[in-house]
Amino acid sequence: MIASTIKTQYEGSSHDSVLYSKPYSKKIDTLNMPKGYQLPKFMQFDGKGNLKQHVTHFIETCNNAGMEEDYLVKKFVRSLKGNAFDWYTNLKPEFINSWDQLEKEFLNCFYSTRRTISMLELTSTKQWKDEPIIDYINRWRSLSLDCKDQLSETSAIDMCVQGMHWGLHYILQGIKPRTFEVLATRSHHIELSIANHGKKEPITDFKKDKVFAPNIDKIGKKPAKEAFTVNTTPIKTSSTPIKIDVIKDSTQIKPSF
Repeated sequence: MIASTIKTQYEGSSHDSVLYSKPYSKKIDTLNMPKGYQLPKFMQFDGKGNLKQHVTHFIETCNNAGMEEDYLVKKFVRSLKGNAFDWYTNLKPEFINSWDQLEKEFLNCFYSTRRTISMLELTSTKQWKDEPIIDYINRWRSLSLDCKDQLSETSAIDMCVQGMHWGLHYILQGIKPRTFEVLATRSHHIELSIANHGKKEPITDFKKDKVFAPNIDKIGKKPAKEAFTVNTTPIKTSSTPIKIDVIKDSTQIKPSF
């Protein structure tokens, strides 16, 4: 009895295979494929991954081949493998009456391991201490694609910049990239320039695309000139008064008679 049970479990019984019938109704079974139909190549789903993505790809592939609505039921099995194929073959005979029903049954049976990201989690995502800027942008971008709230590319870029290290954040606020491609390129160049600046090498002003050498302290300083306004007082001598004027350069004295 034990041997028979194990054999049935792993090999299946001939009785079950004889009783197998298609899981969709006779109405669907009698549907003929459109004229000129050619069997497309389907992506296969094994029970893991993104369910909606698989269904969307399957529908688009069928529509391009001239199939719509209930015609999809007859070909859906060709897009399944592994656990997903086992689920399909275990459906009750003539249980499926429409594509909408099959799609719902499929989505209810399997679940996506893809996690939904909230806006709060997205705004709290920051660049790690030693994380290269390209890695941070790719990580942030992947999270944003799973966000339940739709973001425009401009808003997403601004939010991504907010999570960068202060130096990059400060410079990129003035540049304002409009695409993630430009953001990644500019950020990478700025990151390299900041690193080179620490080694006293020229850095680039990415806003004006000019190169500046590091500042060198000047050795000498010009003496400051002071302007004085002094009331002149006549100095009397034996016969003629002498008036002394103080000009801008206090080291020169000009007597006037």
